[in-house]
Parts: sequence; C-alpha cells; structure tokens
Amino acid sequence: MNEKITRFLTDHRPATPCLVIDIDVVEQNYKTLTESLQAAWVYYAVKANPAPEILKRLVALGSCFDTASVPEIEMVLAAGARPNQISYGNTIKKQADIARAYDLGVRLFAFDSDAELDKIAAAAPGSRVFCRLLTSNEGAEWPLSRKFGCDSEMAFSLLRSAPDKGVVPYGLSFHVGSQQRYPNQWDTAIAAAASVFTALQEVGVNLRMINLGGGLPTRYRKDVPPVERYTQAIMASLSRHFGDLLPEILIEPGRALVGSAGVIESEVVLISKKSFHDSKRWVYLDIGKFGGLIETMDEAIHYEFTCDRIVGDQETNCELSIIAGPTCDSTDVLYERTEYKLPIALQIGDHVRIHAAGAYTTTYASIGFNGFAPLTEYYI
Repeated sequence: MNEKITRFLTDHRPATPCLVIDIDVVEQNYKTLTESLQAAWVYYAVKANPAPEILKRLVALGSCFDTASVPEIEMVLAAGARPNQISYGNTIKKQADIARAYDLGVRLFAFDSDAELDKIAAAAPGSRVFCRLLTSNEGAEWPLSRKFGCDSEMAFSLLRSAPDKGVVPYGLSFHVGSQQRYPNQWDTAIAAAASVFTALQEVGVNLRMINLGGGLPTRYRKDVPPVERYTQAIMASLSRHFGDLLPEILIEPGRALVGSAGVIESEVVLISKKSFHDSKRWVYLDIGKFGGLIETMDEAIHYEFTCDRIVGDQETNCELSIIAGPTCDSTDVLYERTEYKLPIALQIGDHVRIHAAGAYTTTYASIGFNGFAPLTEYYI
C-alpha cells in the first residue's frame, strides 16, 4: 500500500468498510500500458470501476472506453468523452438500449449472434460492428466461460452478412479471461482472428480491427508478470499471424488500470471457533461477498490481507483462519479452502486492509443486503 493511502487512512480514520483509491496510481498504470503497447487504442472497461473521478482522469489522458450499458455510456459522456471514443462492448443488449446509444452518438457495437446483429442493424444503421470470438479462458483466475462469443465459422458467416444488413463489418474481438496469468494465452485467439480475417478477405469483406479484450492482471497475493511481458507477447503474436499489415488494435483493460490503485479498510467483527477441537478459527469482517468481494466466489481471486498485529516471525505468530463476511447468508465465506494465516494476536475491533481492491468491488457491492450500506468510496 502506498504512502498516500496510508496517510489518508491515518489522518481521516473513515468508518469501515471503505475503499480508498489513489487516482495517481490509475494514471501511472495507464501510462505504463500505453507506453509499452503504443500500437493499441486503450478502451478502459468501465465496469471495473465507473467512478467519475477515474473516468475524468482517463478522459484527460486520452483514453477510450468500453461500456456495457446505456448508463455507463452516459457516465463516460458526462466525464467529457466523445461518442467516437466509446464502444458498446456488451453482446447482450436490448434493442431500445442500442437505439439510445445510437442517439447518443455511439457507432461501435459488439455482437456474437445473428439475432444481436439484426437488433444493431435495425436500431443503429450504418454503425461499425465487431464479432466476439469464443475462447477457452485457460489460465485465467476469473474465467468468462461460454456466455460470450461464437466460434470462427459462425463469426465468418455473421460478418459476411453484415453489409447486406446495413452495418459495417469492422473487426473481431475476444477475451482470454480476467486476471490472465499467462502472456501466451493471447496467441491462440489472435491466430483464430487472423484466420477469419483471411477467409473474409477472400470473399470481399475486409476487416480493419482486432480487439484484444481484457485479461491483463493485477498483483494480489502472488506476483504476476510485468505488463511489458504481456505486450511483448501480444505484439509478437500479431506480427506472426498478421505480418506487416497489422489491423487497428484495441485493448480493454479494467483490472490492470484500477485494481492496484485501491485498498479496502475493514474491521474485525468476530473471532470464534465451532468446537473446542477446531483447528481453524473463524475471522468475520465487516465486508464480505455482498459488500464488494464477490470475486472471492469459489475462492477465485486471492486478495492480500494485512494488519498491524504481526510481531516477529509471521509463521510462528500467525495461524490458519477462515475468513468470512458479516451477513446472514451461509455463502458469505471468503476463504475456507485457501490457506490464509492471520495474527494470533488479532482482536475484535482491529482493522484489516485488503489490497489491490480497486477493481470489481464497488460495482459488485449490493445495494443493501441485510440492510448493510453499499461500500463507501474515497478517491484521492
């Protein structure tokens, strides 16, 4: 955790649970990515954290935006972005929402099915469309399964039909899975996209864009490769499969820009055991799955926890703990199988800090499950 956030928490002592985000870290993450992947247009995935403070800073830096709904489009426009900087990247949209986005000036739409393409053609005539390819998501800590995308054969057919429906076949997209640990996972998807590009070119349809999606990771408990490793692997793959004639390149980072910028301050509500012989104690925090930590579902994302109670050697002064949230729901357990050690001296009322929590926390927090208020946010 950086000094700026530490100073804010020390000086202001805000009520918990709360999220504190250093906007300067977001800016540095953006600059690091754009400097190492200069050939790409960055479309920030607004769903990761749509705070106005983040959107305004990214607008000032020249970012574009990947949006999943009309409200996200409106938030980006309110932050100062232009319509031509916005992609409506959700492949599941009401026709009325497509029409609203079109009225707001958006002209770039994602799809992955014939029915979705028909809706775009009807509500957003003349727009550019890109088809999302289905990928395996192998190596991702938060996979996106089969909900999005179609296979290459279908993508070819859909994009070939696009001109006859009155929209512009613009390109292809894919997503290798969120928190992708392996830089080489982009290669298979890029190869598949290049094959579709070639097949369409042979029938007179010339695509112009490849959207690399998201997947760039942030560091949680374990180190991840630096962003430069990813961008080098991506550019090598693009050159290998497209040669010297690279298409326009888009990338949609979310977690990679905002994840490391945020820290959640939480309080220990209860420490207990279920029997006199229980080998693990239960540590209950005032934040859980429904308060913003839904990515602990299936113990997928492993957040790092710190507190001030560790004295001396961590191995001898900490013990295995099950970490859970405060709600009256039995699924509100953060970590039971994954090994977490917390200080033996930890007490009820102590504060625990959850690191790299800037992405997918406030947007996943419930409106008021059990009456608990949504996660409080501070942007500094």
